Amino acid sequence: MRGDQLSRQWRILRQIEVNANGLTAAQVAEVAGVPLRTAYRDLQDLENAGFPLFNEHQGRISVWKMVDTHKPKTPMPFTMTELLSLHLCQDLFTVFKDTVFHESLTDLLAKVKAGLAPAALEYLEKLRSTFHMGARPYKDYGRFRHLIGQVNQAVLGKRTIEAGYHSLKSEEAVVRRIDPYRIWFFDGTIYLIGRCHLRGEIRTFVLDRIHMLHLTEETFTEPKDFCFEEFIRHGFKVMHDELHTVRIRISPGWSRWVGERIWHESQTIQKLIDGGIEIVFRVAGLEEIKQWALSLGPEAYVIGPEQLRDVVIAALGQTLAQYGDFDGSRTDVSERLPGAIALGAAQVMGRQQP
Repeated sequence: MRGDQLSRQWRILRQIEVNANGLTAAQVAEVAGVPLRTAYRDLQDLENAGFPLFNEHQGRISVWKMVDTHKPKTPMPFTMTELLSLHLCQDLFTVFKDTVFHESLTDLLAKVKAGLAPAALEYLEKLRSTFHMGARPYKDYGRFRHLIGQVNQAVLGKRTIEAGYHSLKSEEAVVRRIDPYRIWFFDGTIYLIGRCHLRGEIRTFVLDRIHMLHLTEETFTEPKDFCFEEFIRHGFKVMHDELHTVRIRISPGWSRWVGERIWHESQTIQKLIDGGIEIVFRVAGLEEIKQWALSLGPEAYVIGPEQLRDVVIAALGQTLAQYGDFDGSRTDVSERLPGAIALGAAQVMGRQQP
């Protein structure tokens, strides 16, 4: 397949690039896992594509190397394949379209293209046509271009900001004074992490919920004991609260889909006799993992803690209550709700019993 060939040639190029002494055709064949004849053909393809390869004879041995003169053409400390990889990743940055971050990336990619031969660019586009990356859903951060610039300036300059912040649960915005420590992009959203003067603690703010921002002349010193990685470590996503050990049983039908992903660094998985799994997390707060469990519907059964079970049951009851009868009537929902919940729970437990 064409995609396999391009991927293989990419590996070959990378290995030649990182081996200063070059590689023999036999070594290239071993790296690529192909016959020697195919290795020679791949090397010829790369040379024809404009990559600075040459064949050097060292006694009885012939090795393939990168031409030394290509190095000044690529901005250090990047190698050519690293720069090509950056070009492939540009799809992931569409979320920052019309912001300073996206413009900087666009400028960088323009410099990358300027340092590559036309044949190499054509080769790159062929590779890119077989490999796509994307992130959905995402927000239109072009609307917050000026705000993002101000926040970035505040973080770099260690300047306290005054922000009109409208939290998700508040009816109106509240003015906050914040010492901004980090800008964090996670799961399609940009967050600002810093010390909130109002609460007297480090908080996480959703950037697009800031409706007004003023950079003060007041500067701050970031605490020496603040560690960003430690701050975000326990959150299931971004929220922070009391630590809980959460145990959830996943049905046999969904055990593979859930089990093949890392949802949180603390997770452990135990396989069950019926083909299902029991997944355990150690997370801060229950709201986000409640939403995760609900998103799996009847395929997930919360074993503990009891507090999480209660809020999941309550949420399921509220969901059922707002639908009412199938004909649109809501008159007897309150009478049918307890029985419907009990029936649904019995069906789920019946499917998931080991």
